[in-house]
Amino acid sequence: QIGDIRVELTADEIDALKELINIGVGSAAGMLNEMIQFPIQLQIPDIELLSAKDLRSELKKRFGIEPLSAVQLGFSGSFSGSAQLLFPTDSAVKLVSVLTGEEKGSPDLDSLKISTLSEVGNMVINGIMGSIGNILDQPLDYAVPYYAEEKIEALLLKEESVDSGSVLLAPTHFSIEELQIQGDIMLFFDVGSFQMLLKAIAAVS
Repeated sequence: QIGDIRVELTADEIDALKELINIGVGSAAGMLNEMIQFPIQLQIPDIELLSAKDLRSELKKRFGIEPLSAVQLGFSGSFSGSAQLLFPTDSAVKLVSVLTGEEKGSPDLDSLKISTLSEVGNMVINGIMGSIGNILDQPLDYAVPYYAEEKIEALLLKEESVDSGSVLLAPTHFSIEELQIQGDIMLFFDVGSFQMLLKAIAAVS
């Protein structure tokens, strides 16, 4: 029981959600792979239903207190939430260096970082949510992506859904071993629109 909304996930629903998100993340990883020409290793996403308090402690446990480079994009439609592409700052610098050809430590690298990571984040997140929206035949509207470098707690404060009760969290960890780059894709679905998401999944499964 969460707030006034009772949400229970059956094993089948969890599997269907994982498969849906996996397809979206796989599609986005394929795009990223084309950009950098190195294989990307993906973990199967977890699915967790968390209260705001539990979400904060879970993400602090997962990411620690180091600042992260993050691109965030909100989405809305028959279901809503937001998606974040998160990198440890060292991985973010390496990725920008690979994509721009600028050496690490170059003064130009810093000025290119925001635009490059915003572009990558926009592409990856649109790849995931576009794929999910297409499979479910549910078009989504997207907010303008924004870039931030902050601790996970500060990033969460920008999550409107986090303070409105509960969220469905779907994190996927990925790594590019050859470049020693790692990152995470976090999807937050508002519980208020969660029933619509499950209905849409049931309709196509």
